[in-house]
Parts: sequence; C-alpha cells; structure tokens
Amino acid sequence: MDVHAYGAPRALATVVPGELPQGKRGAIQTATLQWFAEHRRSVPWREEPSPYRVWVSEIMLQQTRTDTVLPYFRRWMRRFPTLGSLAGADLGEVLKMWEGLGYYSRARNLHATARFVSARLGGELPDDPEGLRRLPGIGRYTANAIASIAFGKDVPVVDGNVSRVLSRLFAIESDITAAATQERLWALATELLPRGKAATFNQALMEFGSRVCTPRRPACPRCTIRRWCAAYAAGSPEAYPRKKRRVVPRVAATLGVIWQGDRVLVQRRPPQGFLGGLWEFPGGKRRGGETLRACLRRELQEEVGYRGAIGPKVMTIEHGYSMFHVTLHAYECVLEGSVLRPKAAEWRWATLEDLRDLPFPAANRRLLETLERRRGGLPVLTRRGSSRGASGRASARGRRSRPLGSRPS
Repeated sequence: MDVHAYGAPRALATVVPGELPQGKRGAIQTATLQWFAEHRRSVPWREEPSPYRVWVSEIMLQQTRTDTVLPYFRRWMRRFPTLGSLAGADLGEVLKMWEGLGYYSRARNLHATARFVSARLGGELPDDPEGLRRLPGIGRYTANAIASIAFGKDVPVVDGNVSRVLSRLFAIESDITAAATQERLWALATELLPRGKAATFNQALMEFGSRVCTPRRPACPRCTIRRWCAAYAAGSPEAYPRKKRRVVPRVAATLGVIWQGDRVLVQRRPPQGFLGGLWEFPGGKRRGGETLRACLRRELQEEVGYRGAIGPKVMTIEHGYSMFHVTLHAYECVLEGSVLRPKAAEWRWATLEDLRDLPFPAANRRLLETLERRRGGLPVLTRRGSSRGASGRASARGRRSRPLGSRPS
C-alpha cells in the first residue's frame, strides 16, 4: 500500500474577522472547560489515551454513538490490545469483531493501517495531523482528534457535535454540509481553541454537543454557554444547523437460503467496496416490473447456477444504510440432484452453527437468527464454535462475487 496515495491534507481556513471577540472567546472557553470538569464521562480511551486506543476509538465513533461503541471497544481491546496484534490478525477475524457496528470500510482501514504502520513506520502512528491524514480512513477531523488527544497538538476538531454547537452559537444560516460552511466552522473552531488545552477542550466541546446541545430538545436551561448563543437568543435553537433534506432511495432485494441437507450456501463479497469481505446469502436487487420470486430466480441462476424451485418465504427485513434503504425478502430453496457453480471467489456449504464465526452484514445476521430459531430450537447465535463447513473456491477462471444486483459481464 502506498500511504501517499491518500493525498495531502488541506490547509486550515482563514478565520472570519470579528466573529469571536477576545472577551467572548475567553468566556466560552472557560464555561465549556468548567462544564467538562464537572460532567466528563468516563470512557476507556479517555482514561488511558494511548495513540493506539485513541485512534481505534475515533474510527469506531465515526457515525456511531458512544453507548454503541463502548462494548465493541472493550471486546476489541481484549482481542487486539496493541497495534501489532491488530496488524498480525486475519482480516476475517477483524471483520467478525466489527460485526454489527456498520460502515465496514472502517474495520478494513484499521487493519490496513496497522499493517502499514507496523511494516513501514516502526509500529508508531504519526504524531501530527499531516502524517495521520496520509493513512487510510483518517480524514481531517480524525487526524486532528488523534493529534490533539493522543499527542497534545494544538489543533481544532469539527465533528457533528461541534458543528451543531457552533452553528447555534453563531446562528449560521447556510447549509451545514456546504463546503463554505464547513470551512467557516473550522475557522471558528480554530479561533475558539485555547492554546495548550486542545486535548481537553476538543473533548469538552464534542461531549457538550452530544449531551447538552443535542439535535432534538437541546437542554438550553442547563447550557453554560447559552448567554452567548445567537440561536437561543432568537428562540429557535432546534432550527440549527440548517441542512437541506436528502431523499433516501429505497430498493427491494431478494435473498435465497439454499439448503443441501443441514447446510446452506453462503458466499463472500470481494474484499473492497460495499460490505467488502463479509459473507452473505446469494441474491440481488429487483428490477422494475419483476416479481420477487422472478427476481430471486434470476439472481440465483446468475450468481450460483441454481435452477430449482423457489420455496416459501422466510421473512422480510427492513434495513437502512447511509445512502439508501433496502427491503430484503428472504426465501428458502432446496438443492436437489444438481451441482451449483458459484461465481464468487470464495463460498461454502455450512451448517447454521458453523456460520456463527463468520462476519455477516447486520441484515443477513438477522436472517441467520431467524433460521436458527426455526431449525431445531438452537440458541440464537451466542456460542462461538469453530467453523468447519464444507468450503469451495472458484477456479482460476472463476469470478469474485458481484455487488448486490449486478449483472455478469
């Protein structure tokens, strides 16, 4: 991997003149730090802020709430206590530890970065934002968070919580997602930063946004900086930040649970791209005008060569991703007297118990739980046994599994 392929960092924006007079800046800094001293939350990466632990926590916290991250972080640190242990792990095991946390590219980037840092940087993360931003999965916010919290660098952070606090403090009318607005927020965060206290202040401002200046029903009566808040003065804090509404596309897809005795067929997605490296049941997206059964029949024929009957419906699963919402319709099928020819690079026949150790997307995992409850009353995917399912790999001419609903070339 060429670390320089991830690009050089951008320079910080110019501070907007006059937006933060010295008196106002000092008052907000003092009030925020005092609130944090009294209300700071005890979390494991804060109590032991080593560069490795801070890095892992920041990646996990991207688009994910702290309460959700905590059990994952603790399990992760038990299994991968050091950067070296993560670098030496198999990607499949890393993805399994991440299962259910979503945005799986984060786990792949953690693994790739650990291997790169171990092999090329002596096992030590860079201590400056510029060096950190050249690593996969680390952007402007994450680089500054690691640099300030783990290494004490005087650099600001702007995440969703900080954006919300600043947009309300200054009643920013422009779309929060616009590039110009983001640059203004970074400029304000830079000006607001108390020198020599970046680690504490950055964490304070982020936690203040998550616990007091919340997206809905902000706790204005107990807000320690409300006297300087333009949105509060206008009586409309929930109107900020301004953001254009985005229409989330909805798609329908089908999955086939193909049985051969007590085993089912699963295949692994390519290592890169959407849900890369995870296992799944074969299936794909419905085309316009298709019935659900016709969709599944076509997808199974294209992906694995199945030409048998489509059996009863198992369940319907609603699941939301960051860019679209999918309704998955799962059906059971039985292989009788024919040989399948999956086009995925890796596939296997496995019992439901075997599949407990493999990483699956959340929607597929819900299907597995339902199948276990229906088949013999087994406990719901809590035990961790060894995976010993019959496996198969495509020949050198075989193709890797395709993204959901794509057609063969």
